[in-house]
Amino acid sequence: MMGVTHATSGAAAWIAITSTLPIVTSGAYPLDPVGVLAGTAVCAGAALLPDADHHSATIAHSVPVLGRLATGTVGMLSGGHRQGAHSPIAVALVAAGAWALTLATLETDQLGSVAVGAGIGAAALTAFGLKARDFVRTWVAAWALGLLLGAFIVLFAPEQVAWFPLAVTLGFVVHLAGDFLTTGGLPGLFWPWVPRPPEALHPVPVLNRVWMPNGYVAVPILGDTGSLRETLLGALLGFYCFAGFAHEGLLLLGVDLYAFW
Repeated sequence: MMGVTHATSGAAAWIAITSTLPIVTSGAYPLDPVGVLAGTAVCAGAALLPDADHHSATIAHSVPVLGRLATGTVGMLSGGHRQGAHSPIAVALVAAGAWALTLATLETDQLGSVAVGAGIGAAALTAFGLKARDFVRTWVAAWALGLLLGAFIVLFAPEQVAWFPLAVTLGFVVHLAGDFLTTGGLPGLFWPWVPRPPEALHPVPVLNRVWMPNGYVAVPILGDTGSLRETLLGALLGFYCFAGFAHEGLLLLGVDLYAFW
Protein backbone atom coordinates (compact mmCIF):
# COMPACT_ATOMS: atom_id res chain seq x y z
CA MET A 1 0.00 0.00 0.00
CA MET A 2 1.22 3.49 -0.86
CA GLY A 3 2.30 5.88 1.87
CA VAL A 4 -0.48 8.33 1.12
CA THR A 5 -3.10 5.60 1.55
CA HIS A 6 -1.49 4.41 4.77
CA ALA A 7 -1.60 7.94 6.20
CA THR A 8 -5.21 8.43 5.12
CA SER A 9 -6.30 5.10 6.59
CA GLY A 10 -4.59 5.92 9.89
CA ALA A 11 -6.42 9.25 10.07
CA ALA A 12 -9.73 7.60 9.18
CA ALA A 13 -9.28 4.91 11.84
CA TRP A 14 -8.69 7.53 14.54
CA ILE A 15 -11.78 9.48 13.53
CA ALA A 16 -13.82 6.26 13.49
CA ILE A 17 -13.07 5.38 17.11
CA THR A 18 -12.86 8.85 18.71
CA SER A 19 -15.23 11.17 16.87
CA THR A 20 -18.85 11.79 17.82
CA LEU A 21 -19.93 12.07 14.20
CA PRO A 22 -23.30 10.23 14.16
CA ILE A 23 -23.79 6.85 12.48
CA VAL A 24 -20.39 6.51 10.78
CA THR A 25 -18.18 6.46 13.89
CA SER A 26 -18.02 3.85 16.64
CA GLY A 27 -17.65 6.03 19.70
CA ALA A 28 -15.33 3.37 21.14
CA TYR A 29 -12.98 5.97 22.63
CA PRO A 30 -14.78 9.31 22.47
CA LEU A 31 -12.66 12.44 22.76
CA ASP A 32 -13.23 16.18 22.64
CA PRO A 33 -12.61 17.90 19.29
CA VAL A 34 -9.02 18.80 20.21
CA GLY A 35 -8.22 15.13 20.88
CA VAL A 36 -9.87 14.01 17.66
CA LEU A 37 -8.15 16.58 15.46
CA ALA A 38 -4.71 16.33 17.03
CA GLY A 39 -4.88 12.55 17.29
CA THR A 40 -5.83 12.28 13.64
CA ALA A 41 -2.54 13.90 12.66
CA VAL A 42 -0.56 11.67 15.03
CA CYS A 43 -2.32 8.48 13.93
CA ALA A 44 -1.78 9.33 10.25
CA GLY A 45 1.93 9.71 10.88
CA ALA A 46 2.10 6.53 12.95
CA ALA A 47 0.56 4.65 10.03
CA LEU A 48 3.83 5.29 8.16
CA LEU A 49 6.10 3.83 10.84
CA PRO A 50 6.25 0.20 9.65
CA ASP A 51 7.80 1.34 6.37
CA ALA A 52 10.75 2.74 8.30
CA ASP A 53 12.35 -0.55 7.18
CA HIS A 54 12.52 0.76 3.58
CA HIS A 55 15.14 3.18 2.26
CA SER A 56 12.68 5.08 0.06
CA ALA A 57 9.90 5.44 2.63
CA THR A 58 8.49 8.86 3.50
CA ILE A 59 10.36 8.79 6.81
CA ALA A 60 13.66 8.24 5.00
CA HIS A 61 13.45 11.76 3.60
CA SER A 62 12.17 13.41 6.79
CA VAL A 63 15.60 14.57 8.01
CA PRO A 64 18.72 14.87 5.83
CA VAL A 65 21.11 11.96 6.42
CA LEU A 66 19.47 10.96 9.71
CA GLY A 67 16.29 9.84 7.95
CA ARG A 68 18.09 7.38 5.70
CA LEU A 69 20.32 6.29 8.56
CA ALA A 70 17.27 5.52 10.69
CA THR A 71 15.47 3.57 7.98
CA GLY A 72 18.64 1.69 7.10
CA THR A 73 19.09 0.70 10.73
CA VAL A 74 15.47 -0.41 11.11
CA GLY A 75 15.68 -2.40 7.88
CA MET A 76 18.85 -4.14 9.01
CA LEU A 77 17.52 -5.01 12.47
CA SER A 78 14.14 -6.19 11.18
CA GLY A 79 15.49 -8.29 8.31
CA GLY A 80 14.41 -6.04 5.45
CA HIS A 81 11.19 -4.62 4.08
CA ARG A 82 7.93 -6.21 5.23
CA GLN A 83 9.59 -8.50 7.73
CA GLY A 84 10.11 -7.75 11.42
CA ALA A 85 8.77 -4.21 11.25
CA HIS A 86 5.53 -5.69 9.92
CA SER A 87 5.04 -8.24 12.68
CA PRO A 88 3.23 -8.48 16.04
CA ILE A 89 6.59 -8.09 17.75
CA ALA A 90 6.94 -4.66 16.18
CA VAL A 91 3.43 -3.71 17.31
CA ALA A 92 4.33 -4.58 20.91
CA LEU A 93 7.62 -2.67 20.74
CA VAL A 94 6.01 0.42 19.23
CA ALA A 95 3.17 0.38 21.78
CA ALA A 96 5.69 0.13 24.62
CA GLY A 97 7.84 2.87 23.09
CA ALA A 98 4.88 5.22 22.71
CA TRP A 99 3.87 4.65 26.32
CA ALA A 100 7.48 5.21 27.43
CA LEU A 101 7.51 8.57 25.62
CA THR A 102 4.63 9.76 27.80
CA LEU A 103 6.86 9.15 30.83
CA ALA A 104 9.60 11.41 29.47
CA THR A 105 8.67 14.60 31.29
CA LEU A 106 10.36 17.81 32.34
CA GLU A 107 9.53 19.47 35.65
CA THR A 108 9.13 23.26 35.44
CA ASP A 109 8.21 25.90 38.01
CA GLN A 110 5.71 27.65 35.77
CA LEU A 111 3.97 24.76 34.02
CA GLY A 112 4.62 21.82 36.29
CA SER A 113 5.30 18.50 34.57
CA VAL A 114 5.70 18.90 30.80
CA ALA A 115 5.44 15.74 28.66
CA VAL A 116 8.28 16.53 26.29
CA GLY A 117 8.53 12.93 25.05
CA ALA A 118 4.96 12.80 23.82
CA GLY A 119 5.31 16.31 22.41
CA ILE A 120 8.34 15.38 20.33
CA GLY A 121 6.67 12.17 19.21
CA ALA A 122 3.51 14.03 18.20
CA ALA A 123 5.56 16.61 16.32
CA ALA A 124 7.46 13.99 14.33
CA LEU A 125 4.43 11.89 13.48
CA THR A 126 2.42 14.94 12.46
CA ALA A 127 5.24 16.00 10.15
CA PHE A 128 5.30 12.51 8.57
CA GLY A 129 1.53 12.51 8.02
CA LEU A 130 1.39 16.01 6.56
CA LYS A 131 4.18 15.31 4.10
CA ALA A 132 2.79 11.92 3.08
CA ARG A 133 -0.54 13.55 2.25
CA ASP A 134 1.23 16.43 0.45
CA PHE A 135 -0.55 19.00 2.60
CA VAL A 136 2.76 20.86 2.65
CA ARG A 137 5.44 21.10 -0.04
CA THR A 138 8.58 20.93 2.06
CA TRP A 139 9.83 19.03 5.08
CA VAL A 140 10.63 22.36 6.74
CA ALA A 141 6.96 23.31 6.67
CA ALA A 142 5.92 19.83 7.82
CA TRP A 143 8.23 19.94 10.82
CA ALA A 144 7.21 23.52 11.67
CA LEU A 145 3.53 22.53 11.82
CA GLY A 146 4.37 19.34 13.66
CA LEU A 147 6.33 21.23 16.31
CA LEU A 148 3.46 23.66 16.74
CA LEU A 149 1.04 20.82 17.38
CA GLY A 150 3.44 19.06 19.73
CA ALA A 151 4.01 22.26 21.69
CA PHE A 152 0.29 22.94 21.86
CA ILE A 153 -0.44 19.49 23.28
CA VAL A 154 2.19 19.55 26.01
CA LEU A 155 1.88 23.23 26.97
CA PHE A 156 -1.78 24.13 26.51
CA ALA A 157 -3.62 20.80 26.46
CA PRO A 158 -1.50 18.41 28.56
CA GLU A 159 -4.49 16.18 29.28
CA GLN A 160 -4.36 15.16 25.62
CA VAL A 161 -1.14 13.18 26.21
CA ALA A 162 -3.22 10.27 27.57
CA TRP A 163 -4.31 9.15 24.10
CA PHE A 164 -0.86 9.35 22.50
CA PRO A 165 0.11 5.65 22.90
CA LEU A 166 -3.27 4.55 21.52
CA ALA A 167 -2.95 6.79 18.46
CA VAL A 168 0.54 5.49 17.70
CA THR A 169 -0.40 1.84 18.15
CA LEU A 170 -3.61 2.16 16.16
CA GLY A 171 -1.83 3.84 13.26
CA PHE A 172 0.83 1.13 13.23
CA VAL A 173 -1.76 -1.67 13.23
CA VAL A 174 -3.81 0.00 10.50
CA HIS A 175 -0.71 0.05 8.31
CA LEU A 176 -0.31 -3.71 8.74
CA ALA A 177 -3.98 -4.24 7.95
CA GLY A 178 -3.56 -2.26 4.74
CA ASP A 179 -0.57 -4.31 3.61
CA PHE A 180 -2.47 -7.50 4.47
CA LEU A 181 -5.06 -6.49 1.89
CA THR A 182 -2.49 -6.26 -0.93
CA THR A 183 -0.75 -9.00 -2.89
CA GLY A 184 2.50 -8.44 -0.99
CA GLY A 185 0.97 -9.60 2.27
CA LEU A 186 2.62 -9.89 5.68
CA PRO A 187 5.06 -12.36 7.26
CA GLY A 188 2.32 -13.60 9.59
CA LEU A 189 1.84 -13.84 13.33
CA PHE A 190 4.92 -15.88 14.14
CA TRP A 191 7.79 -13.86 12.69
CA PRO A 192 10.75 -14.54 12.63
CA TRP A 193 9.31 -17.98 11.93
CA VAL A 194 7.50 -17.72 8.60
CA PRO A 195 6.14 -21.21 7.83
CA ARG A 196 5.77 -22.01 4.14
CA PRO A 197 2.90 -24.05 2.73
CA PRO A 198 3.56 -27.61 1.50
CA GLU A 199 4.39 -27.75 -2.20
CA ALA A 200 1.19 -29.70 -2.81
CA LEU A 201 -0.79 -26.57 -1.91
CA HIS A 202 1.08 -24.23 -4.26
CA PRO A 203 -1.22 -24.83 -7.27
CA VAL A 204 -4.47 -24.55 -5.25
CA PRO A 205 -6.40 -21.47 -6.46
CA VAL A 206 -7.25 -18.79 -3.90
CA LEU A 207 -5.33 -20.60 -1.16
CA ASN A 208 -2.04 -19.88 -2.92
CA ARG A 209 -2.92 -16.19 -2.88
CA VAL A 210 -3.79 -16.23 0.83
CA TRP A 211 -0.89 -18.41 2.03
CA MET A 212 1.84 -17.70 -0.48
CA PRO A 213 4.79 -19.95 -1.35
CA ASN A 214 7.15 -17.61 0.52
CA GLY A 215 5.09 -18.09 3.68
CA TYR A 216 3.50 -14.65 3.66
CA VAL A 217 -0.24 -14.33 4.23
CA ALA A 218 -2.72 -11.95 2.62
CA VAL A 219 -6.32 -11.33 1.67
CA PRO A 220 -5.39 -9.35 -1.47
CA ILE A 221 -8.70 -7.69 -2.21
CA LEU A 222 -6.90 -4.44 -3.08
CA GLY A 223 -4.55 -6.11 -5.56
CA ASP A 224 -1.05 -4.77 -6.08
CA THR A 225 0.28 -1.72 -4.26
CA GLY A 226 -0.89 1.41 -6.06
CA SER A 227 -3.76 -0.35 -7.81
CA LEU A 228 -6.95 1.37 -8.90
CA ARG A 229 -8.79 -0.34 -6.06
CA GLU A 230 -6.35 1.09 -3.54
CA THR A 231 -6.70 4.53 -5.09
CA LEU A 232 -10.49 4.37 -4.84
CA LEU A 233 -10.30 3.22 -1.24
CA GLY A 234 -7.93 6.08 -0.47
CA ALA A 235 -10.33 8.56 -2.05
CA LEU A 236 -13.26 7.25 0.00
CA LEU A 237 -11.24 7.38 3.20
CA GLY A 238 -10.09 10.89 2.32
CA PHE A 239 -13.70 12.02 1.97
CA TYR A 240 -14.50 10.35 5.30
CA CYS A 241 -11.61 12.20 6.96
CA PHE A 242 -12.77 15.48 5.49
CA ALA A 243 -16.27 14.96 6.90
CA GLY A 244 -14.89 14.01 10.29
CA PHE A 245 -12.54 16.97 10.37
CA ALA A 246 -15.32 19.36 9.39
CA HIS A 247 -17.61 17.97 12.10
CA GLU A 248 -14.99 18.24 14.84
CA GLY A 249 -13.84 21.64 13.61
CA LEU A 250 -17.38 22.99 13.90
CA LEU A 251 -17.74 21.49 17.36
CA LEU A 252 -14.54 23.25 18.35
CA LEU A 253 -16.20 26.51 17.28
CA GLY A 254 -19.33 25.66 19.28
CA VAL A 255 -21.46 24.59 16.31
CA ASP A 256 -23.19 21.19 16.41
CA LEU A 257 -25.16 20.75 13.21
CA TYR A 258 -26.75 17.53 14.47
CA ALA A 259 -28.22 19.22 17.52
CA PHE A 260 -30.89 20.67 15.27
CA TRP A 261 -32.06 17.30 13.96
